[in-house]
Amino acid sequence: MSNDANFDLIIHAERALLPDGTDSVKIGVADGTIAAIARGGQDLDTAASAGATIIEVGADQVLLPGLVDSHVHVNDPGRAEWEGFASATRAAAAGGVTTIVDMPLNSLPPTVSVAALDAKREVAGPKAFVDVGFWGGAIPGNTADLRPLHEAGVYGFKCFLEDSGVEEFPPLEPDEMAADMAEIAAFDGMLIVHAEDHAVMAEVPKNSGPKFADFLATRPREAENVAIARVIDAARATGARAHILHLSSADSLDQIAAAKAEGIKLTVETCPHYLVFTAEEIPDGATTHKCCPPIREESNREALWRGLIDGTIDCIVSDHSPSTAELKLLDTGDFGAAWGGISSLQLGLSLVWTEAAKRGIDLAEVVRWMSAAPAAVARVANKGAIAEGNDADFAVFAPDEEWTVHATDLYHRNQISAYDSRAVRGRVVQTLLRGTPVDFETPTGHLLTAR
Repeated sequence: MSNDANFDLIIHAERALLPDGTDSVKIGVADGTIAAIARGGQDLDTAASAGATIIEVGADQVLLPGLVDSHVHVNDPGRAEWEGFASATRAAAAGGVTTIVDMPLNSLPPTVSVAALDAKREVAGPKAFVDVGFWGGAIPGNTADLRPLHEAGVYGFKCFLEDSGVEEFPPLEPDEMAADMAEIAAFDGMLIVHAEDHAVMAEVPKNSGPKFADFLATRPREAENVAIARVIDAARATGARAHILHLSSADSLDQIAAAKAEGIKLTVETCPHYLVFTAEEIPDGATTHKCCPPIREESNREALWRGLIDGTIDCIVSDHSPSTAELKLLDTGDFGAAWGGISSLQLGLSLVWTEAAKRGIDLAEVVRWMSAAPAAVARVANKGAIAEGNDADFAVFAPDEEWTVHATDLYHRNQISAYDSRAVRGRVVQTLLRGTPVDFETPTGHLLTAR
């Protein structure tokens, strides 16, 4: 352990999730960094501990590393009525998330140039209650902007292979995606892909009604499967790092596993809504549950869980994609016309842990999927683990506390939720960012730069 500085804070926890298992700890924090960890009843350096603030974690609680959510749509500037950095980062903190990486679209302008990134950073800086990083965007015609965005510190580049839902962020054709991957490979960047194939989507019915089964038919598994195959082919040809966003089709797990075994640089995420809900339980007209790609059948959900357990799927992130209530068309329940997106930034850990516990999955595995793994995929430095040298980001979690979600209690700007009235297990009691408890009044988050 380090003796280089006096500790500002000492945390005592009988149960802490460390990279190699659960242990009792005393953690010394100095200048926002984990300076020392004493395990198994050992003590920290006495001289360095003098005058430090002490936090005692309850016997019924577990100290976790702060979660990392690398898929968040904050929509600010330009559509801050949908969310905004102040509300999004408060919600993140309330859910134990200490780092988010913001998506490039739905804000105006989208983050497809350095000037747009600068505009977003200027808005985010004074409002961030947790640390915030940024993805760039890859759209037709901006290949020349990719390297400058990389040099300005984005964590990678998002593209769509099907309509994004907003006209200012058009999709790439497969050959454009491959060309951008080649450019991105030249500086060891990463392309993250909304993988639904436009050609397949052009052949399916166009739904404009309240039946969920009709909506599901408009976003078939085949659209995902074909698009993922295109991503794999392009990653193989270019050597680029590629990441599949919000996997919903379990049919693609075999080709993903084969690509990884081949050595292709491919990672994959899924989201709480695909692991919690099933198509069979969604009522007609329940547009709170609309997302793209969609929630699929129970058998598909269970296959996604198996894909997490065997390592084919790398991580779990929210794909928090909020909108105003008006855009959800709650009055008509029209799935075809309603905005597609589910808000779960504040709820992810409790939702996933509730389902994981039913399946006999350990909390440590859940936290790895939601902290260390997304940090590793996005290459967010000094995050995702309770380890010396990392930022002192923590969540205090009561894993056995049962409670009911009420949308009106959430920090999300628009308090509508697919999870309203759902019973869950596990509650975040406190969140610390760089050793300071988040008070939800004073923003102390940093803007992160990829390196």
